[in-house]
Amino acid sequence: MEKVVLVTGANSGIGLALCERLLSLDSQVSLCLACRNMQRAEAARSALLASHSDAHINLIRLDVGDISSVLRAAQEVKMRYNRLDYIYLNAGIMPDPQVDIKAFIKGLFSRNVVKMFATAEGLLTQQDHVTKDGLQEVFATNLFGHFLMVRELEPVLCQPGHTAQLIWTSSSNARRSAFDLDDFQHQRGTEPYSSSKYAVDLLSVALNRHHNPQGIYSSVICPGLVMTNLTYGILPSFLWTLIMPIMLLIRIFTNTFTLTPYNGAEALCWLYMQKPESLDPLAKYHSLTSGLGKNYTAPRKMDVDEDLTEALYDRLLKLEIEIRKKNKDTEQHISDQQHRPKEAP
Repeated sequence: MEKVVLVTGANSGIGLALCERLLSLDSQVSLCLACRNMQRAEAARSALLASHSDAHINLIRLDVGDISSVLRAAQEVKMRYNRLDYIYLNAGIMPDPQVDIKAFIKGLFSRNVVKMFATAEGLLTQQDHVTKDGLQEVFATNLFGHFLMVRELEPVLCQPGHTAQLIWTSSSNARRSAFDLDDFQHQRGTEPYSSSKYAVDLLSVALNRHHNPQGIYSSVICPGLVMTNLTYGILPSFLWTLIMPIMLLIRIFTNTFTLTPYNGAEALCWLYMQKPESLDPLAKYHSLTSGLGKNYTAPRKMDVDEDLTEALYDRLLKLEIEIRKKNKDTEQHISDQQHRPKEAP
C-alpha cells in the first residue's frame, strides 16, 4: 500500500529536500505539497518530476498563517484523500530578524561560538506582526495554523488499524526562557520564533497524550544549522561570505552544523522509516552531520514540563473555538454583503 504524505512548506529549503529524499527512499510514496505560493509549488513539482518521472505529486494551496486558507486546504485534502499516513509540519517564518552585530562578532571568537550559531541565544530578535485573523503572525504560522489543520484532518488520520505520524520541524532555537504561557502568542516579547518553536515541542508531547489511543503519533526534529532562505535572511550576504570558512572549520568539531537542506532533512527521513510506537514522545530527533560528512539521527531529551504541555494544549483548544467563531462570523458577513440587494440609482 502506498504511503500518503503531506508536507507543508514544500517548495524550497528543507521541505523540498525532504520530498526529494522521500521519493528516493520510497518510489511508491504519494506526495501532497502544501504551499503558499503556487507558482513556486509548480516549479518544485516540476523539479521533483524531472528526477522521479513516475512520482505521484499533488499540490494544495496552503497559507498556514491564514485561518481561512487552512480550513479550505483541509477540506480539499479530505476530498482528495481518504487516508493520510504522514503530515510533515515544516512551514515556518522568522520575520524581520535583527542581529546584535557586536555580540555576533564577539561570539565568533569565543569558546561559545558553536552554541551561538546553534541557539542564537542573546543574539537574535524578530519584529512580529498581527494577521487579519488577529493572531501574532509567527505563532499563527509556526504553530496554530498547523494545529488547526491537524484538528481538521483527524478524520483521515484516525483510521481503524492504521497509524499516522505528525512530524514537526522544530529548532535548537526553541528555548524555554523565551516562552510564557500567559503570553503564548508572544505579543509582548522580542523572540517570537524561539517561543513558537518551544511551543511546538510542548504541543507535540500533548498531542501524543491525547491522540496515541486513536493511532496518531507526534514527533519533533531539529534540522541543525541549515543554510536556507530563512537563515540567509538573518545577516547581510557579505557577512555570510566572510564567516562561511569559519563555519566549515567549526563543522569538523561539531555535528550540529548540517549546513545543507539535504543534510537537515536527515531526521525527517529517518522518522519516515520508524514504527511510531517505538519513538520517545519526550525526545527531539536531531539531524546531525559528522566532520567527515556522514549524516545520522540522534534523540535528545526535550526541556519540557508535562503540566505545561497540557496547559498550552487547553489554551489552544479554547483559542480554536474563538477563531472558528470569528471566521464563521466573518464569512457570514461577507455572504450577507454579497447577497444584499443593490440600491436603485
